[in-house]
Amino acid sequence: MSIRKLTVMALLVAIAVAGSTFVSIPTGIARAYPVQHAINVVGAILLGPVPTVIIAFVTAIIRILTGTGSLLAIPGSVIGALCAALVYKYSSKMWLAGIGEVIGTGILASLIAVPYAKLLMGTSVAAFFFMPAFLTSSTIGALLGVVIANSLRKTVLVKSFNSSLY
Repeated sequence: MSIRKLTVMALLVAIAVAGSTFVSIPTGIARAYPVQHAINVVGAILLGPVPTVIIAFVTAIIRILTGTGSLLAIPGSVIGALCAALVYKYSSKMWLAGIGEVIGTGILASLIAVPYAKLLMGTSVAAFFFMPAFLTSSTIGALLGVVIANSLRKTVLVKSFNSSLY
């Protein structure tokens, strides 16, 4: 991995952690942190699956350690990041990366969060308990991520990473 790619990854982690500190939306049972999902989409488009999953995991760990995220930050961000990156890798369509984020986080991660929460957090909830909050957060973040990635398409940074964008 190049120094440039690692630097961009670190920058995206920093933006996601800082964004989680300042931007949150109450969604009933939980708070939505859409910046993480926006970073997942941008990372998926710029860097690909492995770096995007690393960004999501490192961000989730930092958020847990700093108190701006719960243990649900891990499945909530990593699964969405993986889905967004894989969908973008095989389609090369930005909007599909956003859809991958919403499906990965809003649907898959919310369902995986139920046994995960029971095992690691000692809470038992119904199967669709996390879905409204996860869907809200990932939808807002995915839309924001697609808009940001579309804006970044014209920059030199993107041209050095992903030539399929222009």
